[in-house]
This record gives sequence, structure tokens and C-alpha cells, in this order.
Amino acid sequence: MTRRELHAGWTVRAVAGPVPAHLADQVHAPVPATVPGTVHTDLLAAGIVPDPYLDDNEHVLAWIGRCDWEYRTTFEWAPDGHERHDLVADGLDTVAAVTLNGHLLAETANQHRTYRLPVDEHLRPGTNELVVRFSSPLAYAAAQNVAMGYRPHTNPHPFNAIRKMACSFGWDWGLETAASGIWRPLTLEAWSGARLAAVRPVASVAGDPAASASPDAPVRGRLTVHVDVERSPGADGPFDVAVHVDGLVTTASVPAGETSTVIDVDLPEVRRWWPRGFGEHPLYEVAVELLADPGATPGETEATETHQPRAAVGPLDVRRHRVGFRTVRLDMLADEHDGEPGTSFVIVVNDQPVFVRGANWIPDDAFPHRVTRERYAARIAQAEQANVNLLRVWGGGIYEADDFYDLCDERGILTWQDFLFACSTYAEEEPLRSEVEAEARDNVTRLASHPSLVLWNGNNENLWGFHDWDWQPRLQGRTWGLGYYTELLPRIVAELDPGRPYTPGSPWSGTVDLHPNLDAHGSVHVWDAWNRQGYDVYRDHVARFVAEFGWQGPPTWSTLRDALSDDPLTPESPGMLVHQKAAQGNDKLTDGLLPHFPLPDDMDDWHWAMSLNQANAMTVGIEHLRSWSPRCAGAIVWQLNDCWPVTSWAAVDGAGRAKPTLFALAHAYRDRLVTIQPRRPDGGAPVPGGPSALAVVVVNDSPDPWSGTLVQRRVRYDGTVLAEASTAVGLAPRETRTLLLPGDISTAGSPADELVVATLGDERGLWFFAEPRDSALAEGGLDVAVREVASDVLAPSPVPGSIRTPAAPGGTAGGRRYEVAATARTLVRDLALLADKAHPDATVDDQLVTLLPGESATFTVTSPAPLDPGTLTGRRVLRTANQPVVGPATPGGSR
Repeated sequence: MTRRELHAGWTVRAVAGPVPAHLADQVHAPVPATVPGTVHTDLLAAGIVPDPYLDDNEHVLAWIGRCDWEYRTTFEWAPDGHERHDLVADGLDTVAAVTLNGHLLAETANQHRTYRLPVDEHLRPGTNELVVRFSSPLAYAAAQNVAMGYRPHTNPHPFNAIRKMACSFGWDWGLETAASGIWRPLTLEAWSGARLAAVRPVASVAGDPAASASPDAPVRGRLTVHVDVERSPGADGPFDVAVHVDGLVTTASVPAGETSTVIDVDLPEVRRWWPRGFGEHPLYEVAVELLADPGATPGETEATETHQPRAAVGPLDVRRHRVGFRTVRLDMLADEHDGEPGTSFVIVVNDQPVFVRGANWIPDDAFPHRVTRERYAARIAQAEQANVNLLRVWGGGIYEADDFYDLCDERGILTWQDFLFACSTYAEEEPLRSEVEAEARDNVTRLASHPSLVLWNGNNENLWGFHDWDWQPRLQGRTWGLGYYTELLPRIVAELDPGRPYTPGSPWSGTVDLHPNLDAHGSVHVWDAWNRQGYDVYRDHVARFVAEFGWQGPPTWSTLRDALSDDPLTPESPGMLVHQKAAQGNDKLTDGLLPHFPLPDDMDDWHWAMSLNQANAMTVGIEHLRSWSPRCAGAIVWQLNDCWPVTSWAAVDGAGRAKPTLFALAHAYRDRLVTIQPRRPDGGAPVPGGPSALAVVVVNDSPDPWSGTLVQRRVRYDGTVLAEASTAVGLAPRETRTLLLPGDISTAGSPADELVVATLGDERGLWFFAEPRDSALAEGGLDVAVREVASDVLAPSPVPGSIRTPAAPGGTAGGRRYEVAATARTLVRDLALLADKAHPDATVDDQLVTLLPGESATFTVTSPAPLDPGTLTGRRVLRTANQPVVGPATPGGSR
């Protein structure tokens, strides 16, 4: 087997559609193109169009998605002695006709699958011409919508009529691109005799994994390798398949005329793969070789990457994988709480229930081919910084590249993979049905070996939408996708990945006989807080598992200024509105802010107040849900990342900069948590209008016991202790404990200037009796000192993207590191240092720290260039929750 990338020499040109007159001469002529890539990024690189991420360029460039485009290249080829030659397209986006030397090879209509096209009849010695013509995805989707019959969908375009990344048609956080291009690798493969058509290594733990006392103790493992081969005509004899793993070599035969085999490898001692926070994440290399002659000695020779002729020596084909040995199941069991029957939703790995501290993942770029391994690594590192242990790959995006799942395997980050159906109804007839089955088979086979993947999920919100979004009258009896979620997809998973749980949708109550979005049953999505009612409403949802909840906030200041040229920049200036995609988004931001803070007049103050309010909303929601563990078994915030610079629910903005919300996640998701929550006097969930008390909840989501003295105090803002109590507590690993506060601590004498502080060891929780806007927060409460602690350090590198300048992977030498020490003279709420305002690529190690009088906090700032210490203490960099209420704090002391 030889594999040759066909990525060189491409051009692209418009061949039909509404090209603007002033650009016609440029885009009707061939433009240099990059493969993998898209039309948008090729035109951008050629200087023909502006960056679609900036200002109103999204709308300026809307014509691109309405045009047809032709990619063209030539390559040299000489007969190489191989019997078969295939053109393998890992990703064509989306409606394409592929021709070689004028011969039509295939017409495609699915971004999410691989196409293997035999080319032996059309290859010729010397120069070969390869052409891929893309039709407008907007025109195709509109035509298919008519041909298959209208089906309800969100957003203006019928994205449900085409197998393409749904959010490329726009979303409530995403720009509309409707991009076309060869977005994943394109290769020419040459082979003889047979090739490995599919390899699925399934790692399992033999015996009872719970019998091992230590997560690091070895257990017996079994590797079952499912192998499918494709034979060239006339190659009907037997072949051997050799599996190499952990120093063992096991060989099995593919009998004459057969096209598959299964090889079982028993390993007497393997180390189990564990999620982050439960143990290590060991991975085992697996090599699968297809051997030319039965009985031949298995070797380690790889399939060559050259296209030069070669003798038929070594294996015919080789595949390499990494596996981890672990068990996984989803417990959806009948339960009862507060007299109400329900259904649990618990992910269990190696017989250990995992409280999911999760985040939803969307494509990290509107043009996903630009997301490199380094960029995936940066995002996953930010997820780790936020103490996240699971990423849910959302169903309106893509099946991510192998690098994403490889890195999650390495870091112990669990993944939940939606099949790609979101917020819409889908035809179950042809031609869509065959495309759905093909893409599901492709991607289940590709991803089945990853130990980090713990759940397949049929769709995002489609079951809910069918119940509550007025779809049924408009469907008029047409199919809408239910057969995919309850029949086709679970059948494919059962066939190709039977050891992995599957749910038909999210939210999901465990049966189609129940409404899909019920707190007491399975997984839920909680959007009433953001859409209508305010984030305190999170506490009304004592759910078994929350797979989506979120709150909007703007991108970081530097990202905003890089993306928008508005002058003046205001919350409703033209660029800000283009980069706010949510329906009534700014109104909801304002409505959600006003119960907590007054609405600022200044844009910089508005930006900080909205950023802080987003962070506070996530803190309230997460701490509430964690306080109900194990009744609640998970929280997955919407969302970790963004695909462009936009006001959204993300914790990391479209330029890769951490918003304050990322630090809120880090605090609320830490292993050990002390939080103060409202409860009924008997410790149960409060009922609106009913009696209420306060309880301190101690959460030990760590592998070690936690004990000490829990100190509970009611404190005045000036530091005066008004009431105090101490309780000895001891928690087992993974235990949650609720203790009602004494009445003299839970009842305020003066709500405007009192709070409750509960401390256990290094952890503490706070409860404020009044919202910031109604509090007696004071001005001028900080003494600040800045010192440079290191020079010539490795400063953080910008992550490559449309509005970031690429830099050397890993960092830039010559950076500076500073410590900013702040001491409070009075209560200071949510102290944050917005490092990107000091330098666009500066970072800080923490934010959102509340200080009582006399307490101190030190922030470490790393910058690629020297910083003026005065900048780090300025009001617009050093922020607090006091400021939106009473104006700027006045830093004092040495600098």
C-alpha cells in the first residue's frame, strides 16, 4: 500500500452564481488554493476578499455560498506495479462532482463521510488532471427541501436538507458561511492483493474491574480486533492478519474468499484507563498488518508514503491505533427523591460513577480545516484549567478530527459524541437516509477505539423540539428523524461499537413515552433561565443531569477590538449587533444584569459588567447542581469555545482568549467545593413561596477522604464577625454532605452589608444576603503592589486563527512575568485582572477572587513584552464587582 497526498498545485475559480461585478475578473480566473481548505480562506489568502470575521464582512461575503466553484490540479503518475488505485477523499464540503481526466468519478453530497473512488480506468502515464466542482450548498439545500418535502428547522436556511455542518448556515452564536471546499485530506492510494478496509480494535477489561483495590493495579485485558479487507479482482486466496500490542504478536487468517476476520488477544496484565481525576490514562499502541502470504513472519514495516514503484515486500497494509482498557456504562435506573419517581443518568467508568463536570464543544473555527493539533491542544488545556472532565461534541457541528479524540485520550478528558442532527426535523427517506447510514458507519468505525469516548447520542434537542416547538402541525405526518434516533443509529452502534452506551437524544428521559426534558428523568437542557427568567432560576431545577445550560457574555476586550472597527464602540453599534446572533440577545443581557447590577453607561464598564454577570451565572448554576450530587450526576455548561469573535455563551472566545467565565468554571468545578445553598428547613429542595433556610454543602469529588473543622460565620463587610459556629466533618471520597446553618448565621441583621462565610481547610463558600446593586459595597478598597519576577520567560503564543497572528508553537522567548499583589481594606468582590488589556497576548493565572478586609491575593501575569506596572493596576485592567455599583476602586501602596 502506498499513500500519496494530492494537496499541491490547486486553483479555485467561480463557475456560476452571483459574483459581485467588481470581483468577476479575479474570481472567474484561477486563484491559488490550499487543500485542505475552503473557498473563503483561499480568496482571503489571495487578498480578494476581506476577513469574514471582521465587522460586517459576513454579510459582504454572503455571495460566496450562493456560487458554484471549481477546484483544479494536475499531478504526475507513472505505472507502479500495483493492481489497484483509489482516490480517497476524507472530506468534501459538500455538493461535489469529482472528475479525473474528464471522466466523472462521483457526485457527492455529504461533508461528514469519506469517499473511496477507484481510478484505475482513468489514470494515465504522465500528467493527470483532477477537478472537483462544488455546487452552491444553499441552492442544493433549498432544492432538496422542496424535493423531500418541507420540514421545520431553526434558522433561515434548510440546513436539515443537506448533510453539511449545520452551523455553517449560521447559528445563535455563529456566522453564516455556507462554505465549500476540500476540507480534509485527499490521497491517491495504490495497492495489490488486498487492503485493510476497516480496523476496529475494541479494548475490554476481563473479569470484575471492581475487584482491584487500586486504580493503578494491573488487570486482565482483552483486545478484540475486527478486520475487514477488500480484495483486488482475482486475489481469492487466504491472507494473514497480525496484531501487535504490548509486545505480543497474534496472527489470524482471512480464509480464501472471505473479507473479514476477528482476532482476540488476551493480555494478562494491563493498566486501566481512567478519566481525569480518577487515575492515569495509559494508552497501548496497536499495529495491525495485512500479510501477503499466510505464514509469513509479521514485521513492523509500514505502508510506504512514497509513490515510487516498489517491490511487494513487507505487509500489504498497516493500520495503527491507540487503545485504553476500561469499562463504561450509562446507568438510567428508576429512583425516587422527595417522593417523586425519576430516572437517573450516571456515566460509570470502571464501575466508578463519574460526576460530569463538563462543557459543550462546538467547531473551534467556522472553517474547521484551520484547527490544528496545536489548537486542539490549547483548547483542551483550557478545559483542564477549568477542571472540566468531559467535552460534549455538539450535533450541529462536525465529527472532529482524530487529533481531538487522541488528545482527550491522552489527557483523560471524556467525550460525548452527538450524531450530527440538531434543532430540526430530518427526512428519513432517500437520498438522505443512505447518506446518514454511510456517515454513521464511517465515524463509528473511526472513533470506536478511543477510550475517552463514553457516549453516542442521537441528536441535539430534536425530540424536545418535536414536543414543544410547534413542529407537529407543520410536519403533516412526514417523517422527522425519530427512526434514525430509535432504530438506525442504535443498530449501527450495536453492530460496530457494542460496548459503548447510546442515547436517542439530548435531552432524554429514558423513553419516548415521557416528555424528553423533565428534571426528574435523565438528561435535561435548562434554557428558561437565560431566555426568560434570570440565572437564580437554575436553583429551581433539581435535575438528574443537565447537558446544557448557559449565559451570554462578550468576548474579551482585545478580541472585540481586533474584530470591530466601530467608532464609537457601543453595545448596539453596527459591528456589535452583527456579532450578536442570539434572538433579542442584548435585551436578554440587560434583563439578566439588572437584578444584580445597575446598567453601566460606559462601554468598557458595560463589557466588564456583562462578562462578570456571565461568570456569576455559571457559578450559581454549577454550584447548585453539584450540591445535589449524587441525585444530580452531571453539569455540562454551554459552551467551552467559540468559532469566531462573537458575544456568546463561551468561556473561551473565538481568538482563544479566556473570558472571566473560564475562571468561574475552574472555581466551581474544583475537586473540593464548599458552597452555601438555599434549602427547606428539612434539608430538601425549596419550594417557591415555601419556608427556606440556608445550608452549607461540602462536595468531595476527589479520590481521597477530606476531614477537618467546618467554620461557619456571619460577617459584616468591614470584617466584624457577628456569629460563628464550628463543626467537625469527615467526607469519604466522592461524597457530598449537607449541613443546615444555625439560625443566627443564616439570618441577616443588615442584609446590605453582611455575608456568610463557610470554610473547610483551604476551601470556602460565600453567601451574600443582598445583590451587589443593593449592597453597601465600598470604594477604594485595595492596596496593590506589582513586581517583575522573571524575564526572558517562555511567553504564551497566540493560537492561530483568522484574527490572531500565528506564533511559534509552545511560546515565545523573551517574555516577562509579573506578580500583582492586592490587599483588601474592605470587602472586595470578584477581583479580576484583565491581562489582555495590558497586552493582547498577556495571560493571568486566576480571576474572580473575593477578599475580606485584610486578605490578599496575588495574580501572576505572563506577557510576551514588558508591561508598565501602572497599567496592571489601572481601573480598566484591575476590575471588581464593586466598580459597577459604586465606581472605581482606588489602588494604593507601592507599585
